[in-house]
Amino acid sequence: MTPLEGLTVLDLTRVLSGPYCTMLLADMGARVIKIEQPGKGDDTRGWGPPFVEGESAYFLSINRNKESVTLDFKRPEGRAILNRLIATSDVLVENFRPGTLTKQGLDYQTLAASHPRLVYASISGFGHTGPRSAEAGYDAVMQGEGGLMSITGAADGPPFRLGVAIADIVSGMFAAQGITLALFARERTRRGQQVDIGMLDSVAALLTYQAAIYFATGSAPSRMGNRHPTIVPYETFSAADGEFVLAVGNDDQWRRLCDAADIEDDGRFANDRTRGTRYGEP
Repeated sequence: MTPLEGLTVLDLTRVLSGPYCTMLLADMGARVIKIEQPGKGDDTRGWGPPFVEGESAYFLSINRNKESVTLDFKRPEGRAILNRLIATSDVLVENFRPGTLTKQGLDYQTLAASHPRLVYASISGFGHTGPRSAEAGYDAVMQGEGGLMSITGAADGPPFRLGVAIADIVSGMFAAQGITLALFARERTRRGQQVDIGMLDSVAALLTYQAAIYFATGSAPSRMGNRHPTIVPYETFSAADGEFVLAVGNDDQWRRLCDAADIEDDGRFANDRTRGTRYGEP
């Protein structure tokens, strides 16, 4: 038996952050019913090439294990169908701009009055509270505002966006985690709750030790190419037959590297603090 077997997720999301979340729930066994726009479907159905038998590879990568139905819930007949789906769902996931579904009576407070066991998850750029809550959020913008681009790229080059839409992906992961925790809490309280995920919050959470470096020193971390700010050697190197990655994470690995590569260490680099970490003590 899969962990979420027997649970139904109503998926009102599109593009990446929300679909990634609901894909994870589907992978865990939930039945996911994806609502798509009539005549067009999810925007990512048109994102390509490549296409596989007419289907976008992008769309396929984040929408496995789901059932799809096109539905215009702004029309009375479509809204009636949506209401029936909500009544039989355990979870509703949406990533509209905050306030959009409130105008249609599809916000958490309105639905919870009639469906107290519903777990309602929202993903947006800046969350549903705060001075910027009404603003839209896009992955590239969040990578910039959240600090990832300032620590990605060559030391003497411009900021770089990561090779995948990491802001969308991590927001979807946090949303899936929040939903499973809310479902766990529902087993004890018999009530659902709202999970509110902000993309900027999610990106900031990825900074971990880079943020700690700033709080400890007052200096913002900068781009270092493939180097690591606190672990040495931990980067890419060039060899006669190509590039390779060397990751030496502790003193024992350093000693073994010295033995394997016939490196003589006179003791200056014997421990983590003395191997030249940028912020370490000399």
